[in-house]
Amino acid sequence: MPGALDKLTAGGFSVGVELPLDNDWSPAGEAARRASGRLPGEPDMARHGELARLADRLGFRALWVRDVPLYDPQFGDAAQVFETFSYLGYLAGVTGRILLGTAAVVLPLREPLLTLKSAATVNRLSNGRLLLGVASGDRPVEYPVFGRDFARRGETFREHVALLRDAGASRLPEGVRMLPRPEQPLPLLVAGLAQQAPAWAGEHMDGWLAYPGTPEDHARRSAMWRGAAGAKPYISFIHLDLLADPDAPIRRHRFGAAVGRNGLIEELRAMRAAGAAHIALHFRRSQRPVGEAMEEIAAHVLPHFHVEAVAAQAPACIAETVTHEMRVVA
Repeated sequence: MPGALDKLTAGGFSVGVELPLDNDWSPAGEAARRASGRLPGEPDMARHGELARLADRLGFRALWVRDVPLYDPQFGDAAQVFETFSYLGYLAGVTGRILLGTAAVVLPLREPLLTLKSAATVNRLSNGRLLLGVASGDRPVEYPVFGRDFARRGETFREHVALLRDAGASRLPEGVRMLPRPEQPLPLLVAGLAQQAPAWAGEHMDGWLAYPGTPEDHARRSAMWRGAAGAKPYISFIHLDLLADPDAPIRRHRFGAAVGRNGLIEELRAMRAAGAAHIALHFRRSQRPVGEAMEEIAAHVLPHFHVEAVAAQAPACIAETVTHEMRVVA
């Protein structure tokens, strides 16, 4: 049975979305934030369930959530607000097939056996849809609050990865087991390098969650990753402002771009050519309503990248019909 990582990369390349599904970094979103009294960097989560279901229905391959335990005004970013594993449990219940990824759980801040139990629980409740992205963390203020050593976070990260790999056996007394037991090993994806050497990450991790960048950035990084990890997938993100004009040329901004849908198709093709196996779209800069942008991408962009995976997984007669219909939509 294909695992979550196999499903993510089916067809050779896929497109997902990163939560929160809000556009609070746009001028209109910032005005709405101020009017509502939310903190800078605190998204509006009122429609989060509706938009997660929409992403599932439209055929995006994965939903990605981040792990930000504490709001630090110096960073000014609360991510999706909710605690990561609790939120994934909710998302597992309101969606049916979309993969659920963490980008990424900060291992050194957490008790590792509880991390294992939380991840195994979400994986079981979602019928094997979890992609466990993990990190060493980059917010120094959090470590003393949780009684953790920031300087030692790289070593702690390696210890926690080892425990996740052996399902806790190295820590548990004889005869004691952690339940639920994963039916397959949980896929572990490293965000950045987590204070590790590339060779260590390539050997011990199942994929790389790379920071956003240009296709040229990704070509350099993915070449390094392939040298360390072989064919293990390289994954990244785009902070996207999808412009209403389909032919609007690309204007790059930090971590992404403002572009029309035809330019987005070309950018994703360039990302694929640069070695990316999956790109998730982040909409907080979107000047248009997030649902509207997602629907346009599903109708006009996803068929260029997901049709091969749909056709490969369907019976021949159905696959031919699906392929034809998707090309008509495109």
